[in-house]
Amino acid sequence: MRCGRMCWHHPSSSGPGVSPDRVGKTATPRHTKGVPKAYQRGTKALRRHYDGRSGEDTAVRTRVGTAVGAGALALAAVLLAPAHAGASAVANATVETKAGARAGTRAEPTPTVTPTPSTSPSAGPTPTPTPTTSAPSDIKIRTFSYGPHVRQRMDVWWHTTGARRPAVFVIHGGWWSGGDKKYMTEVSRSYAQLGYTVVNLDYRLSGDAAWPAQRTDAIDGIATVRRHAALFNTDPDRYVVVGFSAGGHIAAAIGTYGDGLPGLRGVVGVSPVISPLTAYTDGDEGGDAEQRKLRRAAIVLAGGCQPAECPKTWSSMEVPFHATAGDAPVLTVHSTDEFVPPYQSEMLRQALGAVGVPMTIKTMPGTEHSAPLYREPGVAETVQAWIAARLAR
Repeated sequence: MRCGRMCWHHPSSSGPGVSPDRVGKTATPRHTKGVPKAYQRGTKALRRHYDGRSGEDTAVRTRVGTAVGAGALALAAVLLAPAHAGASAVANATVETKAGARAGTRAEPTPTVTPTPSTSPSAGPTPTPTPTTSAPSDIKIRTFSYGPHVRQRMDVWWHTTGARRPAVFVIHGGWWSGGDKKYMTEVSRSYAQLGYTVVNLDYRLSGDAAWPAQRTDAIDGIATVRRHAALFNTDPDRYVVVGFSAGGHIAAAIGTYGDGLPGLRGVVGVSPVISPLTAYTDGDEGGDAEQRKLRRAAIVLAGGCQPAECPKTWSSMEVPFHATAGDAPVLTVHSTDEFVPPYQSEMLRQALGAVGVPMTIKTMPGTEHSAPLYREPGVAETVQAWIAARLAR
């Protein structure tokens, strides 16, 4: 049965020991027919045209609005319009590229709060986790603040003995508007038991702040842990980010932020929403209930505006638009027929491939999404093996 909510389930630890034979091979999904050449040449065109300017003129809005009616791929073509099609006007209104990110946001996030045990965890989470009998005795687990907002909290699992460990950052899903780190507790435990430092992040939801607050929060959490690497007995230059569903979108956006974050060795997305623009068009009147819900969630993430109304925001949310050669390798996992289809990841694979960054897409038969997909036989083992290879010295 298809998961009706995005990653609001406890992943089980029953996966180990199950044969990985069911895990699909590196995919060229059946959905990928018609994926545009625009995504292959997109980032080059965007970097050529974007010069840090802002503003949205009427002509651009009209052109983008027309394209939305024809689908996300047409919208991408408008946002990537060549010079003879009015590129200067489009450049004023479109994509936040690497130069734009540096000009308009913090290139090196500086969280303001030194991590201290949180006395007011975010609404709904369980109390500060404590070690269980199944966890190695040297693991310490505490909740820390990395910012002033109630949701800027993280559970850190670290080993108090031995050499410094590489880290796994975990980002929950929930349509960007819900979810909580407590739903990632078992996933966090599993990676701590494998010997990693694990950071299970909460972040401001779309009802708290529009994009890019979610990406900013996750980057701030990462920066906080790296600054205090000695406290957590972790290696600040060896970490991966793992995100589920909407959290997969945030993880992938971290992976393509700037020209690559220091120390980031890889990004994993389980049912990641790589392309909110595609989700927007898939969720039109012809979409099913979950696709329509995802469309509404993406609009809320963008601050309540449609792509034609704020194309720069939607372009900032669109992960494939921001691929550069400094980005970390990526692994994504999808079910073949889930409501976040594999062709979303294919768009990113084309963009990363164009700049020489490897990406692997794994598919599983069926409709399972996010945490239920992660529980499918062999999926967790595949992800764990990929992470181990990326974090090897």
